[in-house]
Amino acid sequence: MRVLFTVSLALFATLQMFSQDTGSIGGKLTDKEFNNEPLPFANVIIKGTTTGTTTDFDGLYEIPNLEPGTYTVVFSYLGYETVEIPNITVEAGKVATVNIPMSASEGVSLEEVVVTTVARKDSEVALLLDQKKAITLETSIGAQELARKGVSDAASAVTKVTGISKEEGSGNVYVRGLGDRFNITTLNGLPLPSNNTSKKNIDLGVFSSSIIESIGIDKTYNAANYGDFGGANVNIVSRDYNGTGFFDVSASVGGNSEALGVDQFYLNDGPNFSGFYNYDIPDNPFSDTFETNWNREAYGTPVNSSFSLKGGDTYTIGEESRLSLFGVASFGNNFSYNEGINNGQPNVGNGLPNSAFDFTTFDYSTATTLMGNVGFRLNNNNNFKYNLLVLNNSSQKQQEFFGILDREDDAPEGGGFIQRATFERTTLYVHQLLGEHNLNDKLDVNWGGAYNYVKNLVPDRRQNTVLPRRNNNPDGPKSFALVSAASENHRFFQELDEEEIAANISATYKFKENEDDGFDGKLTVGYNGRFKNVDFDATQFNFQFLRPNDQPEVDIRQIDEYFEQNTLSSGLYQIRTFRGTSTIPGALDPQTFGGDQSINAGFATLEYKFNPKFTLFAGLRAEQIIQEINWNTTFGEDENELDTFEFLPSLALKYELNDKQNLRFAASKTYTLPQFKERAPFLFQEDITQDSYGNPDLENSTNYNFDVRWELYPTSSEIISFGVFAKYIENPINTFLVVSAANDLSYANTGDNATAFGAELEARVNLIQNDIDTEDAVLEERLTLGGNISYLKTNQQLDSEKVANETRLSAAFTNTEAPLQGASDIILNGDISFYRQFRKEREFRGTLAANYFSERLYALGSTGRGHLMDKGYVTLDFISSMQLNKHLSIGLNAKNLLNPLIERVTENAEGDLATENPAVVGFLEDGPITDLSYKRGTDFSLSLTFSF
Repeated sequence: MRVLFTVSLALFATLQMFSQDTGSIGGKLTDKEFNNEPLPFANVIIKGTTTGTTTDFDGLYEIPNLEPGTYTVVFSYLGYETVEIPNITVEAGKVATVNIPMSASEGVSLEEVVVTTVARKDSEVALLLDQKKAITLETSIGAQELARKGVSDAASAVTKVTGISKEEGSGNVYVRGLGDRFNITTLNGLPLPSNNTSKKNIDLGVFSSSIIESIGIDKTYNAANYGDFGGANVNIVSRDYNGTGFFDVSASVGGNSEALGVDQFYLNDGPNFSGFYNYDIPDNPFSDTFETNWNREAYGTPVNSSFSLKGGDTYTIGEESRLSLFGVASFGNNFSYNEGINNGQPNVGNGLPNSAFDFTTFDYSTATTLMGNVGFRLNNNNNFKYNLLVLNNSSQKQQEFFGILDREDDAPEGGGFIQRATFERTTLYVHQLLGEHNLNDKLDVNWGGAYNYVKNLVPDRRQNTVLPRRNNNPDGPKSFALVSAASENHRFFQELDEEEIAANISATYKFKENEDDGFDGKLTVGYNGRFKNVDFDATQFNFQFLRPNDQPEVDIRQIDEYFEQNTLSSGLYQIRTFRGTSTIPGALDPQTFGGDQSINAGFATLEYKFNPKFTLFAGLRAEQIIQEINWNTTFGEDENELDTFEFLPSLALKYELNDKQNLRFAASKTYTLPQFKERAPFLFQEDITQDSYGNPDLENSTNYNFDVRWELYPTSSEIISFGVFAKYIENPINTFLVVSAANDLSYANTGDNATAFGAELEARVNLIQNDIDTEDAVLEERLTLGGNISYLKTNQQLDSEKVANETRLSAAFTNTEAPLQGASDIILNGDISFYRQFRKEREFRGTLAANYFSERLYALGSTGRGHLMDKGYVTLDFISSMQLNKHLSIGLNAKNLLNPLIERVTENAEGDLATENPAVVGFLEDGPITDLSYKRGTDFSLSLTFSF
């Protein structure tokens, strides 16, 4: 009953801004008398009305806020022939682009006029115009730009924004040096759950570009959003449709150079091609009734492929109502292969890593997407929208490690072997119901509600560890005889269920009407609610080997043969969980953690235009956060509650220096909330060389954020901007190495404060922009250069004594100060794009895009070792597409052309060293020591799309 009540409350009490119900007409006027140069100060009028505008210095114009319908537009200029273009269709939320060549001596034929209609949030020009008019510092990337830059998913999209870089091997991002815990992800303005127990945010890589209309990245805080914010609010706007019916079929094929280059590709027994796989714990598992094999299995040619269907239509109901439908169904798979070095932490005295491996990883991943939305416009004042999103993502890995497991114990001279077969599947269901109501000219009410459900499964992860029979003969026979820990050979089952209900509602009152029939003031009050339940359980079956002197030799490629020839009755091994063997009552009870989190918030924002140039946007927000967590793990059984109240002010100021320049300022207070995993004392063994567990004593961080930015818009499609920013973080949270025999990772508030200062420069300019006059039409040719650079300087205080006093853990930081985790000093993005129309329905697009980030901190240095650093590298992508006719288009993409070495190193102990800490007995001087290195390979693909 409690859940039903909460669902009902959420669906009736929520907020979401809808796509606009009006459209616009915009475009460019050129002068045929002067080689098609832009024609400024021409008049553009909707025939039969007084609605209109004039073109700017670049010949550009826009008539906004037009009701859907068909219009005739009149273009005139003193001394030139007047041009009248009939039957221009305006659709809700879209821009009808009408480009006109004008002449003093002759009119213009309709064949010369280029009329296109683009969804407003798809259009690069429209999004740039929205950014110019906006008060807050939000950057948006539309579907048009995603296609031009060959972006395949949301994670790749946001890295095109100044100051954002991607975490290698995942879809998580760093914003201005702040990682996952400082960011928040929303879909259509409503929060999304994470699909990974290790992360706060959902992996942005699961959102393919086919379901994205636009992505908004807001690096300054708005009081209407949740206060758990420090880096950026990434809002994904899902596609909808308001035009005539369409249906597209797309398919692609490709490959990865590393995966195709290996002699034989291997995967695991069990999982299937589709990624829809699960395997439950069998009956009587202590009798070794598992059905999946330990051995790897040979796979055929690792060819990447994808297939998608997309369609939509709009239906008019009566005189005012409209029903819009849109849907996408897609499936894609991807093969990758890595080989390289994977080492443990080095010894401070001699620089030798405690474990040292050569490794190979075979990886097969799938992504299945189903999205549908239904929009219903009752009339001009009332709109409703329902969104359904289903994602199923899977990853299957065959990992193999060869070398030293422990320089003082297992295979100290090499010859050890570990293989791990892992299948992970995440399924996400999102239901959203949204509404917008214009009660009168001054009062709007918006609401939205969401029900999200995530299931994450790791069914039957399998690991084998085999060692030389004699440590002094690493190349000799191998067996299980000298394996010291039962957990080194295991089968592991994990399930995470997360349910979340989100609810928003707001009312906006407009006041002080101005001469332009608009309002200078806007007051908004609202409520946000977010209610989450997390349920995690895991069971690991450890294979403990007995009677070492009787253990037979083992072929590392025939592990199954050992268990077929030596059953449980042989007495050579036994199966146990962390609770014990089958003789212990409750031995099958899983380790668990879970709990409830509730956030209730009220907010008020005020937008006020003091004069045509100066606008204020101020907000106040109050949040009550309760996070209850309970656990029953190897660390014991207990529960804990984090209960806090946050009062969060925000301020944004915008001053229009002239029609082309803006000056902006923003300041806010926010917080960073620990995640369930960071507070749950459960031992995560997600990495071969490193384990981690949570810290229930973890507390919130408090963030103070400041931004100043200058913007220049030379034309409607160009921007040059420069900004500076600063952040002050109280009680920052970090991952650190716990001082213990196991040297596991955990989380703590590692110091009193941290600071970040930076500068950002962005430019997007048209190098060539030609209108080519032909007999049939005026065609466009463009060469565009875009890029951004950010510089960042961060620092945080590290205090081992603070960790000891506030938690039950011990720390021994090598340094007393350090950069923030994930912070690169320099991040560079650049692209050059060419666009050419050959005729009305034949065009070519090509883009060369590059990204660079300098080295960044992965983990804090501890016990005398320097920081663990990810080395910087450059990626280079080529993306091209050719529309052959009205129905058919092809694409050719190549990603990561340079294929750089990806490397992580432990550096020497340098800087402000903790020389007075007795737990730090020496400092590393033999570095840098390579911890991880490999290459990703180059991905290439050929795609074909047919539109009906």
